[in-house]
Amino acid sequence: MLRLYIKRLLKNKSGVFGLGLIVFLLLMALAAPLLVPQDPLQQNLKERLQAPSLLHWLGTDDLGRDLLSRLIYGSRVSLLVGFIAVTLSTLLGSFVGLCAGYLGKWVDSACMRAVDILLCFPTFFLILMVIAFLEPNIANVMIIIGLTSWTGLARLVRAETLSIKERDFVLAARALGLSTKRILFFHILPSVSAPIIVSATLGVGNAILIESSLSFLGLGVQPPMPSWGNILTSGKDYIHFAWWLSLFPGLALLFTVLAFNLLGEGLRDVLDPRDQS
Repeated sequence: MLRLYIKRLLKNKSGVFGLGLIVFLLLMALAAPLLVPQDPLQQNLKERLQAPSLLHWLGTDDLGRDLLSRLIYGSRVSLLVGFIAVTLSTLLGSFVGLCAGYLGKWVDSACMRAVDILLCFPTFFLILMVIAFLEPNIANVMIIIGLTSWTGLARLVRAETLSIKERDFVLAARALGLSTKRILFFHILPSVSAPIIVSATLGVGNAILIESSLSFLGLGVQPPMPSWGNILTSGKDYIHFAWWLSLFPGLALLFTVLAFNLLGEGLRDVLDPRDQS
């Protein structure tokens, strides 16, 4: 079955492009110490706000730091936040959705009312409200994004679970006296894994955008640690004559989010049981 999915994914051009770009970003982030031409934290005021050149391929910022080096190290922050925050939200959303859909009754009502309450608040403003009371750092950003981004997945998993729990293999598992825990995690969860995988893939791009927005506002990753968001912040004051400070981190965000969206759409086509030709 795995070979079939891989074969179908390789036929999906947009999915392959997204996957290739993500692999490139991951390799770049892992090999950052070997790739950066200069120390991303090293300041050189004599070279501040230099345009792209052979010495500084993407130019320098307002403190004379090499922009290419900072963007490469910034990819580590963005990808780390994206993957950890989505892992946390996926685990929480999947657990709540499974319990609500399978157990029903008061458990379902309690879980869905909690989801409804959280959905009343715009996610980004809810994150702003919470993080305003905490120290702005990368750990808090990951946790807050993960704890506020699970509601959509919970509703999706609940809907899938309501459909699957009445199927013959689940009824047979009940008749055999298997525990609720075993039925949930060994019978139902594998059957709802496809939408979970797609949702998690699409969620990484959204988490990266939220982290960049928080860093842009000064509530995320704090300088001097490079983040695509705080690089954009430093560039907004010089946008009229130092265009590279806004263009290149903006393009990095654009292509990273695009890559995860393309891969997510490709996985949706590959894992769709109605299109297994």
